Amino acid sequence: MSFGTITNVGTDQIRSQSVCAYSGLLGGRYSLTATGSGAGGAFTLANGASVMPYEVQWNGSAAGQSSGTNVVSGAALTGQTALLSCPLLQVTNSSLIIILRGAALTTATAGNYSGTLTIMLAAN
Repeated sequence: MSFGTITNVGTDQIRSQSVCAYSGLLGGRYSLTATGSGAGGAFTLANGASVMPYEVQWNGSAAGQSSGTNVVSGAALTGQTALLSCPLLQVTNSSLIIILRGAALTTATAGNYSGTLTIMLAAN
């Protein structure tokens, strides 16, 4: 997910990506676990030695959302449900939301930041 050039550093920057998430189990139950590429799996972006934190949210109820439940790195977000409709109908049903807080942006060193976010869904 790209944020491009950020010029309004005092404002939270939010990006959302609609995805298809589901479980084939009866009731469609699944959990989500996320880890970042920072130390210990932290949600951080890096530019050389400079590091900037970001937040991850998940909205398993609808696509196209800009807010959801906070995700903690390495901790399973349980109690999610979705049925097989999204792969069968080829539609999205959930939102992955990334937030760069204005407070972090105002103290960040200028430059190109990058990082990796790994998302794992598991039927449960």
